[in-house]
Amino acid sequence: MRTALFQSSGHPGSVAENLTALDDAAARAAAAGATLLVTSELFLTGYAVGDDLGRLAEPADGDAADAVAETAGRHGLAVAYGYPERAGGTVYNSVQLVAPDGTRLANYRKTHLYGCFEHDHFTPGADTVVQAELNGLTVGLVICYDVEFPENVRAHALAGTDLLLAPTALLHPYQFVAESVVPVRAFESQLYIAYVNRAGREGAFEFVGLSALAGPDGLVRARAGRGEELLLADADPVLLAASREDNPYLRDRRPGLYRSLV
Repeated sequence: MRTALFQSSGHPGSVAENLTALDDAAARAAAAGATLLVTSELFLTGYAVGDDLGRLAEPADGDAADAVAETAGRHGLAVAYGYPERAGGTVYNSVQLVAPDGTRLANYRKTHLYGCFEHDHFTPGADTVVQAELNGLTVGLVICYDVEFPENVRAHALAGTDLLLAPTALLHPYQFVAESVVPVRAFESQLYIAYVNRAGREGAFEFVGLSALAGPDGLVRARAGRGEELLLADADPVLLAASREDNPYLRDRRPGLYRSLV
């Protein structure tokens, strides 16, 4: 499945401008043969917008969701986008996956919040594994810090996730996460990971880019630089099946020995 990774910080504070940028990226991705487009964490609003996150947050079926669904339908590709989700009086850091026909397939709320900023503005989600079927692959959702916990990625592997989407907002000086941790997670749990970062300086934050599609063999299929970029790479189910056959991690697990972990 050809996957487009849209590494961008967009226009912090302007949902309208970010929807326009998303539409443009979707057009370019579809023209390049992609069937899935993935954005960075909190793409629709921006990350460093402070208390405006509460004002800009929308329900999973709000106006912005309708606009993304229209974009997906018009360009004929699935879209996974990061946004602040309002549910009653609670705000979550979320990612939603929309099908090529505009149907909402899955919505995930970040379970592991990072730093004071996120703890001050969001409530952590409660569901670790959220999945949907897309083009013959089981697609799973996490956000940024979540992928740094091996338990999270392994839970997805055990639940059958083939391609794990990870919108992110990775900061300097933690680029080793994109360069080393993500490919290792893909290898040890035998799945693809689409890790899609923000880029450049935003308020007090400096995002390092380096988005990547990492494969189950631990190799990176494509790697972005430090600026805005639309990256394209393939998640190949044939390679995935062969890699899982050759690598026995999941078969050789002995869960009875690991009870102390929980």
